[in-house]
Amino acid sequence: MSLNPRLVKESFSAIQPVMGKAVAYFYGRLFAESPHLRGMFPPAMDVQRDRLFGALTRIVWSLDSPDSLGSYLGQLGRDHRKYGVVAEHYTAVGNALLATIKRFAGDTWTAEIEAAWVAAYTAAANMMIDASETDAGVAPAWWLAEVIDHEMRAPDIAVITLRPSAPMDFTAGQYVNVQTARWPRVWRTFSIANAPRPDNTIRLHVRAVGGGWVSTALVSHTRIGDTVLLGPPVGTMVPPEDDQMRDIICVAGGTGLAPIKAIVEHVIASGRRPNIHLLFGARTATELYDLDDLIRMEAAFPWLRVLPVVSDQPAYDGMRGLLPEVVQRFHSWADHEVYVCGPPAMVNETVRRLQDDGVPPSRIHRDTVQSTP
Repeated sequence: MSLNPRLVKESFSAIQPVMGKAVAYFYGRLFAESPHLRGMFPPAMDVQRDRLFGALTRIVWSLDSPDSLGSYLGQLGRDHRKYGVVAEHYTAVGNALLATIKRFAGDTWTAEIEAAWVAAYTAAANMMIDASETDAGVAPAWWLAEVIDHEMRAPDIAVITLRPSAPMDFTAGQYVNVQTARWPRVWRTFSIANAPRPDNTIRLHVRAVGGGWVSTALVSHTRIGDTVLLGPPVGTMVPPEDDQMRDIICVAGGTGLAPIKAIVEHVIASGRRPNIHLLFGARTATELYDLDDLIRMEAAFPWLRVLPVVSDQPAYDGMRGLLPEVVQRFHSWADHEVYVCGPPAMVNETVRRLQDDGVPPSRIHRDTVQSTP
């Protein structure tokens, strides 16, 4: 059975306008045919539906980029271990997915399109299963981690230090899924805010958002001595290779600072000394929650320049404006390595402006998965 990315993409495009209905139908079909799987999912399915849509979209449009797709599916396979997913579950998911695509494709559905979807799903599932089984021999499905420090930095922002019960290998710039005792089976992603440390601790920068079950639990209801569950580290916004280290521009909005700070720590630990400009933006000065620590880093490493930026406080005695605009106030960044993290609208606009100014897309690093509430 041969893979036909063109047919998969064309049929997927046809159902994208009704994707919300399609995803709801998919889960209804899955749980009706395999009711025992419902217990693996959280009570509220809104975030889960968004994640499914995002993952499916990325997989479909990466079908003709096998290296990128293989890396992404490997991460998904390893990450799904924390839910208790095993090989036979992929059959149930595949049957529900195929039934969903067929239903919403309508009269355009053909035997040829069905064969293309079967081939694509089979190949993707096998990659995920292989990655999961390989990972099972070297790493746990999840880590129990103790809260050893919990510091409120703003009314709705906490910096939390965790000590996993077993060593956790990760790369600066990656993120982890977190589950609290308050909300079993509800996992949310948060970037790791430090490079790997000898004591195996990790830090999270967490903003509590309205309706955010896990973020609110971590900020307002978590104390030193509590425990949380951590999924395996994932993400592709990793530091530059040490032997190819250009000067760096980092653009961080709000708690998007977390992976940026981890990458800066990695560069410091590497012993290399590229010039780093770190633009740290927030709406008000109060929300520059980690500025004191950044200033200490700047004092210790003169090749690091920290530039705080405030957008919504006219009386602020410093640089004011929106981050995408502020980035363009300086000289060209075309010969720099670029790291951007924060609210999606800010990231998208910053990336667009940098590309317009001549920064090659290959030197712009961002992650498609942002922290969720």
